[in-house]
Amino acid sequence: MTPLWAQLRDVNYGKSQLQFTVKQMGVPVDGSLKKFSAKLNFDPSNLAAASAQIEIDMASVDTGSEEGDTEVKHKPWFNIKDYPSAKFVSSSLRKKGNNQYEALGKLSIKGASRDVVLPFSVTDDAAGSTLTGQFTLKRLDFSIGDGPWNDPDTVANEVIVKYKLVLAPLKK
Repeated sequence: MTPLWAQLRDVNYGKSQLQFTVKQMGVPVDGSLKKFSAKLNFDPSNLAAASAQIEIDMASVDTGSEEGDTEVKHKPWFNIKDYPSAKFVSSSLRKKGNNQYEALGKLSIKGASRDVVLPFSVTDDAAGSTLTGQFTLKRLDFSIGDGPWNDPDTVANEVIVKYKLVLAPLKK
């Protein structure tokens, strides 16, 4: 029997999430990015042909406060005027265990590109599949928080990024 996720294509953006947590002066601050698109080609029986491309609209940042949302769009942070989107493009996918995988590729934010490994797990149900994972992003590697904000005692360098992609079955 072909696993359910091998028959999937469309991302349900209403149920999918891209969230982050960073510590500011030692206090966790949660946020999310509300708009993104994903092109996924994932069949666990053919990982050599698998690919992922995710593009994030950086203007869709939600820090939980209007003031925070406005501030992080400016030049010291995301500089959305010059860099309106961030992008992840996979170079390969590999199996790590039962329903556990890693996507290796380039993450580009604010004009900087870095190699990253995005671990994820896959779960199936009658409505489709869900890919979930998290990784730690080093914000200073991407010049996020320039100038006085580059002090990791004020805003931590480590940002926990959590993601959930809900995939719907192919339309017949």
